[in-house]
Amino acid sequence: MNLLIQLADKQGKSLILVILLSMASALLTVGVIAFIQYKLLNQQDLTSSVLWQFVTLLIVLLVTASVAQIALHKLGHQFVYKKRCQLIKKLINTDIEQVESIGSARLLASLSTDIRNVTFAFVHLPELIYGVVLCIIALCYLAFLSLPLFGVSILLLSLTGLFGFGLVSKITHHIKQVREYDDKLYQDYQSFIEGRKEISLNPGRAKRYFNDEFNQNAKHYRDQVTRADILNGFAGNMANTIVLALIGLNYYLALGLGWASFGVASSFALIILFMRTPLMSAVGSLPTLVTANISMQKLEALSLSQNESLIEQQEVSLPFEKLNLQQVVYQYRPDGDDKPFQVGPIDFSIKQGETVFIIGGNGSGKSTFANLLTGLYRPHSGQVFLNNQPVSLEKWHEYRLQFSAVFSDFYLFHQITDGHGDNVNDAEIDEWMTRLEMAHKVSHQAGHLSDTRYSQGQRKRLALLMAVMEKRGCILLDEWAADQDPKFRKTFYRELLPLLKERGVTIIAITHDDKYFDAADRVFKMDLGQLTELNTDDQSHAQDALSSIVF
Repeated sequence: MNLLIQLADKQGKSLILVILLSMASALLTVGVIAFIQYKLLNQQDLTSSVLWQFVTLLIVLLVTASVAQIALHKLGHQFVYKKRCQLIKKLINTDIEQVESIGSARLLASLSTDIRNVTFAFVHLPELIYGVVLCIIALCYLAFLSLPLFGVSILLLSLTGLFGFGLVSKITHHIKQVREYDDKLYQDYQSFIEGRKEISLNPGRAKRYFNDEFNQNAKHYRDQVTRADILNGFAGNMANTIVLALIGLNYYLALGLGWASFGVASSFALIILFMRTPLMSAVGSLPTLVTANISMQKLEALSLSQNESLIEQQEVSLPFEKLNLQQVVYQYRPDGDDKPFQVGPIDFSIKQGETVFIIGGNGSGKSTFANLLTGLYRPHSGQVFLNNQPVSLEKWHEYRLQFSAVFSDFYLFHQITDGHGDNVNDAEIDEWMTRLEMAHKVSHQAGHLSDTRYSQGQRKRLALLMAVMEKRGCILLDEWAADQDPKFRKTFYRELLPLLKERGVTIIAITHDDKYFDAADRVFKMDLGQLTELNTDDQSHAQDALSSIVF
C-alpha cells in the first residue's frame, strides 16, 4: 500500500525496529501458549519455579508488546505530523494560480478529511502489523506440530484470502466514491457558509440548493459508505466463521481420520482460537487503511509545489526605484467555445514615491492587473523590469518582496510583522493606530492584535496598518476606500497618502473616487483588459469617463 511504502521510505529504520518488536511480541505470545502446553499441562512439572517462569514470561510479553505498540503509535503520528507540515509548506510555495485552479473546497477536504484518514490509519496500524506477524509465527508453529493439518489450514486460509481480496477491491471502489462525494459536500458546506446572507433572504433558494445539490451528494455518500461498511462487516464475519470451521475441521482430521493426536489437535485449536482476535482486528483495520491509501493518493493529486522548505526571508538586493511592464499579457483559459479573456498587452511604468490611481468597471481586468503587478500572476508574454533590470523566473520571489497589498478579498491576520516576519516597534504601531483612528477600538500586545472582528471598513484600516508595517517599497490598494465613511475617506486621500508619499512609498490604488483624482500623480483607466493613461488635460474629464463605466 502507498501508505506503508511512504512510511518505509521516510522512516524505514524506525519501521523495521517496530516490526522486529512486533515479531518478538508474537514469538513470546506463541511461547506462552507452548509453555502452557508443555509445562502447565504437565502435572509433574507444576512447581513454584514453573509458576514464576510463567509470570516472568507474561511480564516480558507485556513489556515487549507495549513497547512495540507505543513505538508504532509514535512513529505513525510523527509521520502524520510531518505530512501535515509538508502539505502546508507545499501549499505556501504553490503559485496562487494553481491554488485557485484546485479550489478552496478541495483543499479544505484534503487538509481535514485526508489528514484525518491517515491519522486513523495509524491508530489501527498496530492491530494490522501485530495480527499479521502473530498469524505468520503461529502458522509456523502449527507447521512444527503437524504438517498435514498445517497444509489443510493453509489451503483453507488461502482460499479465504483470495475471496477476501475480492471483497477488499469492492470496498476500495466504494471508499473511492465516498472520498469523491466528500469533495462535493465540502463545496456544499462552503456554499451554505459563504452564501448565508443570500439564503437567509431567499428561503426558496436555500430549499432548492438543499434538494438539488446537498441532499443528492449526501445521499450518494450515505449509499457508498453503507455498502463499504456492509462488505467490511461481511469480511469480518467470514473470517470469524472460517476460524471456527478450521478448528472443527482439524479435530475431525486429527481424531476422525487419525492425522494427529488429541494433544496436537487441542494445541491447534488453542492457537487458532488465540489467533482469532488479532486476525479479526487485522481484517477490521483494512477499510481504514484502504481509506488512508486513497487519501494519500488525493493528497498527491493536488499537484502542489514540490518545495517543502519555507523560503528564508532575506534583504531585498534591489530596493524599489522604478518598475516597468513592457507588452505584458495574461490570458485566462477559454471557457468552452468563448474567446478567452485577455489582459494586455500592457505598457506601464512607475517610479519611487509616485501615487497612481487605476479606474475601471467590473470585469475590466483591474484585479488581474493587480496580480500581475505584484507578481502573484506570471505574465504569459512580455517582460517585467525592476530598476531597469529584467525580472527572471529565478528572481520572481524577490520581485514580489517589493510589494505590500490590501486586496479586495484580503485576509486579516492577528500578527503584526515587518517585511521579514519579525515584530514591529510598538511606537510605530501606536502611531498608525492613531492615524487610522483604531487606537480606541483595538489593542496590541507582543505583535498580536487583540481582535479582528470589526466592520469591513475598520478591518481594512487594520489591513493597511499591516501593509505599512511591512515597509515595502510599493503598496497596492484595491478599492481600499470603498468601505470607509466620507470623513475618513477624506483623511485617507488628503493625509495618509501624502504622508506615505513623503516617506518615499509608492502607492498604486484601484479606486472610483473621482472626487480625489487630484491626489494622484497619474490616473490610468482599465477597459476590456487594456490599460491607458489619462493625461493631464484629460483628467478634468475623468469624472465623465468614470460615470460611463458600468459597475
